[in-house]
Amino acid sequence: MSFFKNMFNSSDDKDLNENKINWNELTDLGQLNEIIAISNEKPVAIFKHSTRCSVSRMALKQFENEFNSSDKVTPYFLDLIAYRAISNAIADQFGVTHQSPQLILIKEGKAIYNVSHSDIDAEELSRKV
Repeated sequence: MSFFKNMFNSSDDKDLNENKINWNELTDLGQLNEIIAISNEKPVAIFKHSTRCSVSRMALKQFENEFNSSDKVTPYFLDLIAYRAISNAIADQFGVTHQSPQLILIKEGKAIYNVSHSDIDAEELSRKV
């Protein structure tokens, strides 16, 4: 039976189990104030992901495989299909243009690094913090 289970399980199910990033899910506008407060003590990275986009899926997988800065940065994850209003609020609050996928680094309440698509790089993020 496990043969069929392995054969028919989606790779997304496996990814969730193997994910080494302890994401904080961004699901409420009020969390933006929390992010600003946290960023005064420790930088915050927001990964905006479109669940409908294969480019976004590839960027997310690559970022998750390379990320090793959990001691330096607090990671937040935004499903922008489900929470587009939060994505718009992030653009307004931090003065960044909406992109998908997108990685934004917040430090002391300000966006200090903002990249999208193939420019998303966990190693570069580590250098910025």
